[in-house]
Amino acid sequence: MEKLVIQGGYRLEGRIVASGAKNAALPILIATLLAPGEHRLANVPDLADISSTLSLLGRLGCPSLVAPTLRVDTTRITFCEAPYDIVSRMRASVLALGPLLARHGEAIVSMPGGCAIGTRPIDQHLKGLEALGCRFELTGGNIHGRTDGLVGAEIDLDMPTVGGTENILMAAVLAEGHSVIRNAAREPEIVDLANFLTTLGARISGAGTSEIEVEGVPRLTPASRPYRVMSDRIEVGTYLCAGAVTGGDVTVTQCDPRVMRSVLAKLSDAGATIETTDDSVRLVMEGPLRPFELTTEPHPGFPTDMQAQLCAVAAMAEGTSTINERIFENRFMHAAEMRRMGANITVTGNHATVRGTGKLSSATVMASDLRASAALVISALAADADIPADERGVSQMRHIHHLDRGYDDLVGKLRTLGGHVGRVADELDDLDALRAATEA
Repeated sequence: MEKLVIQGGYRLEGRIVASGAKNAALPILIATLLAPGEHRLANVPDLADISSTLSLLGRLGCPSLVAPTLRVDTTRITFCEAPYDIVSRMRASVLALGPLLARHGEAIVSMPGGCAIGTRPIDQHLKGLEALGCRFELTGGNIHGRTDGLVGAEIDLDMPTVGGTENILMAAVLAEGHSVIRNAAREPEIVDLANFLTTLGARISGAGTSEIEVEGVPRLTPASRPYRVMSDRIEVGTYLCAGAVTGGDVTVTQCDPRVMRSVLAKLSDAGATIETTDDSVRLVMEGPLRPFELTTEPHPGFPTDMQAQLCAVAAMAEGTSTINERIFENRFMHAAEMRRMGANITVTGNHATVRGTGKLSSATVMASDLRASAALVISALAADADIPADERGVSQMRHIHHLDRGYDDLVGKLRTLGGHVGRVADELDDLDALRAATEA
């Protein structure tokens, strides 16, 4: 077991390159099931969730090779079940329902259940797939789906669910006839999935809007060129927040600022100067952070996956910020651990009041989920900035497997920016050794 160690108080400055988006790569990898043959994907991040997805594809009979360009061979599907041991550690496995039913006519997927940040039901997934001609039964904790052939349908979702939209879209591309998905989620990662499916021969229009139309085709074929996964807008936003709390100057390249407008606007509200090009974002922080108000909403509103990171920014601001969480019912789990670092956060239901003091202290904390982990990293980078470097403590974060699910080479990137960060064995406790481990 390892833990993350961070000595805070150092200004982050420099340039890093954005990794591929986890939330785009996962559905794209699963969508390869729709087209038999070898697929090549570029810019796939090195993450635990990607490894779990490749393990799932291997269980289904589709081997992969991780090289500079990732290769997946979906020529044969020999098994149609996504077992509990994979689904329990990666909810995105439920996205295999649509592709397996579309190509194989049958799918068995373990019920994903809840997670640390909320229940995240899949009723909208099933509603849409049933409209396309699927039948489902729940047996032994598994969803068993069958179809004698998918037929296009008009589907009105009760809410704009990202996973539900992706699952239905992947099934509809092989359904006979015309399909419409109304109240569809509009996230950029859905656009990336639609773009990938189009390279396979799918006929899709309206991705990125609330109404997606699909003309079903009889078959899909792997593209002749590698498909490049979009950059990770949540990763980019996380490093910009780290720059903000350290009074830094951080540039992230090979990313698309257009899909980050709500996050960049909020950082600007907090007092940061934001500069963008077609493929880069620069944040410069001069002077104190200002308080702000934030409400999470479906895209193009402020993303729930950036709420915890902005909470860490608010903790370093001078004044009171308010944060309203409208997507998940249990997404303030980072608040208790941030309070261990001196943050003044009061949570009432889906509302948090953050009374910033402009300073935090190093502490030992425990990660509860992926984005809460990021908030704790940001907080630790800002800790002890008000005391001399040789007197600063070291923050220690346990349960860092959460971070490994969504941040590719976090230690390396933070060190490139001048952060004092390292990974050590969980049992290492000597302060001098911990300080040495944080130095690049």
